[in-house]
Amino acid sequence: MSIYAIGDLHLSGDGSKPMDVFGDQWANHKNQIEKNWLKKITEEDAVLIPGDLSWAMKFSEVEADLAWIDRLPGQKFIIRGNHDYWWSSISKMNDRYETLFFIQNNAFMYKDVVIAGSRGWISPNERSFTDQDQKIYLREYERLKRSLHAAIKKKENLEQKLIVLLHYPPTNDQKEPSLFTEVFEEFKVDYVVYGHLHGEESFNASYIGKVLDTEYILASSDYINFDPILIRK
Repeated sequence: MSIYAIGDLHLSGDGSKPMDVFGDQWANHKNQIEKNWLKKITEEDAVLIPGDLSWAMKFSEVEADLAWIDRLPGQKFIIRGNHDYWWSSISKMNDRYETLFFIQNNAFMYKDVVIAGSRGWISPNERSFTDQDQKIYLREYERLKRSLHAAIKKKENLEQKLIVLLHYPPTNDQKEPSLFTEVFEEFKVDYVVYGHLHGEESFNASYIGKVLDTEYILASSDYINFDPILIRK
């Protein structure tokens, strides 16, 4: 089994939101993703999707996008992004698809890894951080802790790796520690996979690589050239 990641798919099953308006690299990006996915991912592999899966506003509008992902090889673990307005009841979604697993206040064990996660939020000292941002930031921190507590309960031995999906970057753009990075240290998280950042001017706005004992991986589709990135074999 191998573990891959790709975030910010920004699918639009009805074709109403073409992504090439954000740059030529987004032209036919769904076909690019599918082609690269089929080249490397098998049914036994896990694919981590850290949010912004679809532009759909309602669950009834996202079903074509979710069905498309469900048909692709691999077991897919998904968290909510800031654009995933279609996000519905976790139990409803987890009962509906054979290969899709939705994370919110919960966790999953797959083979030798345990996967937790939360949407996250912008961190303090980010530009335009408001009182409302502070409330959401603290709420997402609590959700992340609940997911991590669920993950710890599922771990069967110390050899199992702990992976966290976070949609937003784990720090502000000055790369200062946050409540998120502190909880990763507390729970001894092995990998943090996140997305949300787009464009050359943003790609280096948070941790990438090993920081203390945690490996941070940016998996935004345009950052990885719409090609699922290998996390571990």
